Amino acid sequence: MQSKITQAVLLSAGFGTRLRPLTDTTPKAMLPLGGKPLLLWHIERLKSYAVSEFFINLFHLPETIRDYFGDGSKFGVKINYYIETEIRGTAGGIREFAGKLRGDFFVCYGDVFNQVDFKKMTEYFYSKPEIIGMTVAGETDHPEDSDLAEVAADGQFTKIYPKPHKDLPATYKAMNAAAFIFNERILKYIPANAYYEIDHELLPDIILKGEKFYGYETKDYIKDIGTLERYKQVEEYISKLQ
Repeated sequence: MQSKITQAVLLSAGFGTRLRPLTDTTPKAMLPLGGKPLLLWHIERLKSYAVSEFFINLFHLPETIRDYFGDGSKFGVKINYYIETEIRGTAGGIREFAGKLRGDFFVCYGDVFNQVDFKKMTEYFYSKPEIIGMTVAGETDHPEDSDLAEVAADGQFTKIYPKPHKDLPATYKAMNAAAFIFNERILKYIPANAYYEIDHELLPDIILKGEKFYGYETKDYIKDIGTLERYKQVEEYISKLQ
């Protein structure tokens, strides 16, 4: 069994349409926070938890990211890229790295700032037998446009409620897309050369097929920068850290 996770996928292909005009000239994952791009926050944080190799999918303004990070050596890591010729979705973007991802690996959405304790999340992951994956789950202040999950007493997901919602389920946990841990077995469920989403397609499929997927509950700070309001909230949070 792996004792630590050394690989991570950073999903960074989105347009960031709700953040225009900021994203007209800058990829959403490269927007500055506290004086440095959000992607650099991800790399530095995951590196501190032993991740040494990163995989980044690109589509919108890919040269901006590649020119900044290069092969990763100046940041003390290795970076692999894949430029999508058409948007593949969150799961489809991971599938492009099949054959290079080994064992267990992290996946982070490039537009979500997080302060997740990855050591504790990894320990929880390895406490679950026959697990194929895990994501951060818990509370949210905007459940109507969040992906929700029905969760058993032991933390295992039993049903997914993809966003948006006109009516909320009676009981639920919010699936926060800050971070996932996947085992490489999950790649066989992602079709090649196709648009495929983690929340709306991959997770419902693997749960239906009996795979064990869990939620990791935490109160660590997590906030997506998908809107100008949320982007400003993250900027304010970071200003208090510095």
